[in-house]
Order: sequence, then structure tokens, then C-alpha cells
Amino acid sequence: MTPDDPAIAVTDLVKRYGNRTVLDGIGFHVARGTVFALLGANGAGKTTTVDILSTLTPPDRGNVSVAGHDLREAPQHILRAISLTGQYSAVDKILTGTENLHLMADLHHLGKGEGRRRTTELIERFDLENAAHRRAGTYSGGMARRLDIAMSLVGHPEVLFLDEPTTGLDPRSRQEMWTIVGELTRDGVTVFLTTQYLDEADELADRIAVLDHGRIAAEGTAAELKRLVPGGHIELGFDDPGDFERVVRDLPNGNRNEDKLTVEVDTDGSVASLKSVLDSLDPSVTVDRIEIHTPTLDDVFFALTDTGAVNANEVSREAIAR
Repeated sequence: MTPDDPAIAVTDLVKRYGNRTVLDGIGFHVARGTVFALLGANGAGKTTTVDILSTLTPPDRGNVSVAGHDLREAPQHILRAISLTGQYSAVDKILTGTENLHLMADLHHLGKGEGRRRTTELIERFDLENAAHRRAGTYSGGMARRLDIAMSLVGHPEVLFLDEPTTGLDPRSRQEMWTIVGELTRDGVTVFLTTQYLDEADELADRIAVLDHGRIAAEGTAAELKRLVPGGHIELGFDDPGDFERVVRDLPNGNRNEDKLTVEVDTDGSVASLKSVLDSLDPSVTVDRIEIHTPTLDDVFFALTDTGAVNANEVSREAIAR
């Protein structure tokens, strides 16, 4: 795989369970060393996508390449290049943190010396020194999740799948996970993240895909997605009533607030739209305050998905395919 090749390439991916089509021809590319977030309600197909990309579930149709290897032709090569941290911790609660990492090193055939060095490195990196020799069953939720991700990194994966990694964590632990994910991509690891926390995708992801009823409803950066839905506007504020009145005349479609001396203009929130608004003003006018308001990812999610219909159709195997 060359540096320009995507870490993950998916084309026309289809998966059915019985009469239900869980993934209906989805496709996307994930650049190396980036975070790609897949958003969707329960039942949308997020976990099924991860299961297929990580070789756990065969697709019914479509082309998949992970770390430069074709899913159908070289699944074993994919397995050696990836790691998966699922929604539920894979930590052995009877073993200590160190023993859990030693176990993963043995499974990766690292050799005793290299395995011990890798364990020490990961314990330090994930701030587990004070708990390394305690049984993992005594760890807090955040500590257990840090250990879980550390175990996923023992084999130096090129691609790390994080399936709703912060579910159930407190805000501080979630913030710690966000920091860890950022550090991983700086080290060159590609992170494929599924989450129901829209602020998490907004904070972490270089690109986001919204999955709804087995289809990609939209894909892009957070900023691009926010421009897809209405609600963006620019608010111009003034100290001089005269300036305010002149702008009201220049922007007849704006929403004026005479008490606050503000004029609100609907836009897509882009720099180009801001420049267009300012260029339309009389050069003699002084704008004292400018605020750009854009829709949130919550607005995007609700505009692009039919969460009620998805939730109403949830069935077993965690809605057959979450």
C-alpha cells in the first residue's frame, strides 16, 4: 500500500439478514492516519459495517480493501494489520493490567523481551502505572477502557476499529479517550470510529458518514455536513444606530432587532457567504460585532435520518445489525 492509497476502501457493500437488508450498497474511502466516524442510530448498520471490515462477518456483495488487502482474497493479511476495540471491554478482569498486556503480546508472538518492552511502553502511555499490578476487575470504567485500547495496540495495528468506545463513560473519561485517539492518528494509525455521541464525532473525526436505513445519507467533514441543513446565519451587531439603519437598508432580507441593534442574515456559514454579506454593505458602515451561527451535528443527524423508524424496527443481535 502506497502512502496515497486509502487505509479503507468500500464500494457497493451489501449485507442482508433474512429478508432484512442491513447495508444497502454503501461506499466510502478512509485516508491513512485519519479518524473516520460512522454515525447512525441503533439499528442503522454501524456494527455490521465494523464486523465486515474486520473480517468477522462476510458481506453479501461489494468490494472491501483494508490496509491495502482485499477482504475476499487476503482476510488473514487484514487481520494482521488491524485491531478492534468493541463496545464491551475485552479485558480479563481476573488478570492484572500487566498480565492482560502480556497475554496480548503472547498472542501476537512478540517474544518475551519485546512483549515486556511493549507492555511497559503502553502502561506508561495510557497512564496505568499505579494500577498495572492490580486486577483489572478493580479498575474504573475509564481505566478499563484505556487498558482495553492499550491491548488493541500491542501488535502495532495500521487500522484500529473503535466501536462506540466511550459508551457509559463519565465526561472526564470520555475526554481522556478523545486525547488518546488524537495521539494515535499523530502516530500514523487510522481510526475507524462508530459513535452515537455527535459531539465526539465533531471533535475527533476528519470525515464523517451518516448511516440511515443501511445507506449513507451524507458524508463529509463536520463543517461540510453542517452546511447541508438550514439554520445557519450571520449576526451583525452595531453600537451606532445610524450604522444599524443603513445596514437594514442594504440587507432588506435580513431579520432586524432594534432593541439589540443587530441584523441577522441567513447563510450557509461559509467564509464565502460572510464575505458576500460584508461586500454588500456601504463601506462607511462600521460593524462592531460579527457572530457566525451554524447548525450542529445534532441538527444534521435529525435532518438526515429517520431515527424513529430505525428504532421501531430493532430486533435481536443488537437490532440484528447495529
